Amino acid sequence: MTLLKLDVLSVRNIHAASISPSPAINLITGANASGKSSLLEAIFILGRSRSFRTTHIKQAISFDQPQLTVSAQNRQQSGSVSTLGIQIDNKQSQIRIDQEDRQKADLAYALPVQLIHPKSYRLLDSGPQNRREYLDWGIFNQNRNFLPCWRKFNKALQQRNALLKSRQIKQISAWDKELVEYGQVINDLRLTYLASLQPVFLEMARHFLSQEEVDLRFLAGWDDRQALDLILKHDLDRDMRYGFTHSGPHRADFQTYLNKRSAKDFLSRGQQKLLVLALLLAQVTLLNQESPNACCILIDDLASELDAENRAKLIKYLVGLSCQVFISSTDIADFGDLSEIENYKWFHVEQGDVKQL
Repeated sequence: MTLLKLDVLSVRNIHAASISPSPAINLITGANASGKSSLLEAIFILGRSRSFRTTHIKQAISFDQPQLTVSAQNRQQSGSVSTLGIQIDNKQSQIRIDQEDRQKADLAYALPVQLIHPKSYRLLDSGPQNRREYLDWGIFNQNRNFLPCWRKFNKALQQRNALLKSRQIKQISAWDKELVEYGQVINDLRLTYLASLQPVFLEMARHFLSQEEVDLRFLAGWDDRQALDLILKHDLDRDMRYGFTHSGPHRADFQTYLNKRSAKDFLSRGQQKLLVLALLLAQVTLLNQESPNACCILIDDLASELDAENRAKLIKYLVGLSCQVFISSTDIADFGDLSEIENYKWFHVEQGDVKQL
């Protein structure tokens, strides 16, 4: 996957911009509030159909504009070129791929996007929902069976919780069957994915932290020494009392250990950031090995989170990846020695105006 041409209309202070990025490294500079993050946000919207800066997408639409539009020409691994586009107003979004109306999932498969930004570094110490989303995004791109199973599980969970709240016990067993069937598939897919991610993550951790003993420990969301159907029956009284389902894949998590100790408890803040970086890049590396569409990496505000030595390590690794990268920072000097980068383009953003230098 490579964006050959990107067109952005009415995304925050970018009223209209059109760029032809490098297939490898793209450096984006500009003062604070100039529109650097808005350019990355536009690419993220094109891949994920949502913003990483706000939960209310209408806030990403330029002031006094009815809608935003992001479109691109996209070269696939096969060499064929497709067109992608998304248009969002205050109420709905329209997605088109090669002039046909499509769904959000189709866009996500066509343009896998991995984001690294200041809030990404909370992956270790934030709630388990962020870590589940991390896992599930990787599985989504690896296995097309995951999304329909996840949707069926989520529907069964919502129905079961509604019955718990209304205390309709007789109907719960029917939804328990669905919950167990699709929940077990989701659990197995997560276990398989973590097993394939672990060695790649170990290599990344060695690159950034020089740590050899790294471990990811999966928590299923219930005591998986017992079958989920038995757990649901055992928990029924408690579930009825609180009005929601306590056990299942919707409560899953994973923990990161270095040298058999919890990473978030003994690593410094700087080391935790590097470990999260290793997690995110391991996911990209694995996806690029197994997916027909290589991942696009977005890195927002590079210098604010990494010192010069680790920025150099990161850029060296990114240069070796066969995927497209967009990195923003306030000053071109933040990217280090550009002679080490063979194929790059430099874009400068000022008051929403994007120019190639």
